[in-house]
Amino acid sequence: MTTLLVIAKEPRPGRVKTRLTPPFDAESAAALAEAALVDTLRAVAAAPARRRVLVLDGEPGPWLPPGFDVVPQRGGGLDRRLAAAFAGCDGPALLVGMDTPQVTPDLLTVDFAGCDAYFGGAEDGGFWALGLAEPDPALLRGVPMSTSATGAVQRGRLVAAGLRVRDLPLLRDVDTADDAEAVAALAPHSLFAAELARLRAVGTR
Repeated sequence: MTTLLVIAKEPRPGRVKTRLTPPFDAESAAALAEAALVDTLRAVAAAPARRRVLVLDGEPGPWLPPGFDVVPQRGGGLDRRLAAAFAGCDGPALLVGMDTPQVTPDLLTVDFAGCDAYFGGAEDGGFWALGLAEPDPALLRGVPMSTSATGAVQRGRLVAAGLRVRDLPLLRDVDTADDAEAVAALAPHSLFAAELARLRAVGTR
């Protein structure tokens, strides 16, 4: 069975979702980040897994549900932090971020029979999910992160290594206020959508 990894930052004002400020203030951006993280963790908790791991920059808080191991991010740049997360796995693993609160348990239920890797591209050119039947940190080291070509380079690495890649649906990351509105509309019953609606109602920006 697969290990499910979530790589995330502690949702503290000024440290997360800084591209939401403005129009949101730092506290509101952190509240949205926390809601997105909770939605993601709930989806992971409801998906079948051998182990569930939160790879965290910061400290866990009351938002963390039971059933997760927490390990610190390490390695330096994001490519090395992702590589280190996979290095801690001894079998099939699927890694997701905290930027797609619309993710569902079904999307996270993967079977590596007939493939070696899963790749979930993001609309901004990055990726929201990466799965490896045999985790190899070298597949991530040196991939340029946070660019419009990140996803293409990462997927190209998998193909160049001779892996059979199965693609997951393209999803939209929450980076900007427009992203937040669009993702909330896609997942109207999520905590993220409820938090965005609350912020609208109180006029917090």
